[in-house]
Amino acid sequence: MNDLVYPRERVLGVLTLLVGLLVWLLLIVGTFGAALGVLLLGYLVYLFAHSTLIAHIKGNGVALSEAQFPDLHAQFVACCDQLQMTRRPQAYVLNGNGGLNAFATKFLRSQYLVLLSDVVDAMRHHPDGVRFYLGHELGHLRAKHLSWQFLRWPVLWLPLVGAAYSRARETTCDRHGAACSSSPENAARAMAALAAGGRRWQQIDIAAFVEQAQQTTGFWMSFHELTSPYPWLTKRVWRVVEPDRAPPSRHAMAYVLAAFVPYAGRLGGGFGLLILVYGIGVVAAVAIPAYNDYTTRAQLALVVSQTQSAREALTTFYQQHDRVPESLKEAGIPEYLPGGGELALDTDEMVLTVTTPRGTLVFTPTESHHGHIEWSCGGGADLRPSQVPAECQGQPLPSGI
Repeated sequence: MNDLVYPRERVLGVLTLLVGLLVWLLLIVGTFGAALGVLLLGYLVYLFAHSTLIAHIKGNGVALSEAQFPDLHAQFVACCDQLQMTRRPQAYVLNGNGGLNAFATKFLRSQYLVLLSDVVDAMRHHPDGVRFYLGHELGHLRAKHLSWQFLRWPVLWLPLVGAAYSRARETTCDRHGAACSSSPENAARAMAALAAGGRRWQQIDIAAFVEQAQQTTGFWMSFHELTSPYPWLTKRVWRVVEPDRAPPSRHAMAYVLAAFVPYAGRLGGGFGLLILVYGIGVVAAVAIPAYNDYTTRAQLALVVSQTQSAREALTTFYQQHDRVPESLKEAGIPEYLPGGGELALDTDEMVLTVTTPRGTLVFTPTESHHGHIEWSCGGGADLRPSQVPAECQGQPLPSGI
């Protein structure tokens, strides 16, 4: 299976790793070890930021299994076996919100593969297409593209080199995707969805699309490919359909101009840095509030559990004395929870309010015809609906009495 690795990736992978290690060594020596602190700080920032993505995937995605989407799970297992991957990543389907894509990632020692729902829907009449996307992302994990990247970082920004290494990796992964497909034609049709969309890809003429790559030989087409992390899609399909036939070459003068454009990551050159900043802002605007809502719900769910004894004490006092206690103290209830939440009692309606640093919960009793009291809870004015725990969304709370 080693022939699936694009030869140019081997050369560029070794080159970028060795040069990157040399640069880091020079930085550490030249700064008397201060660069080690930068390495550690960078890793901690990455760890914290990446944990948000993993939490989002595991909290909102659907994990593939024999019981959950068994058709996709079977294709995933078959593709892992085809690529001889005994260590299988955790696979999920995640709402793509219109995006045709999939991605692989890792966090500490765990590996993850995510199919966006739009890819799955687009390939519903072409099951082999899903296997191409699975194989492509498994290729990133199998070829260890997610390892040692921080060591390569000092040289990946270099003009020509960083982009060339990224394009070579994508070609390697396209080979893995094709290996998981039953034919090069089926693999090419799966890739065509990236060009023609989730429906029109079924009518695309693959031969004509491949020949369209002849239009990429001009100066500007060549320049923009040289500063991009991906080969032109026409070339990617060309290499899958006709692996023994070299795609059209680039304009020689484009290399001269591209040599002055630093590589700006997977967003390419030119406006790449600006787009990168914008992208980070968009992700932060979506992911950070979602993560904050998740942590708020989790902590307030603990408050619901911690107040059960207080609710039971109020219920017992009311049933024994046929009145609301004049204070929490009279019912034998402390004013503070172990986690710091403060309790307050409405002595008219026996409504219990708990104020915490994360927000306020209000517990309301309801007396039935037989004297039984049921409690329900809701969020205060300082909480959004997405922050209210599930226990406080319409159902009566369980009681030990």
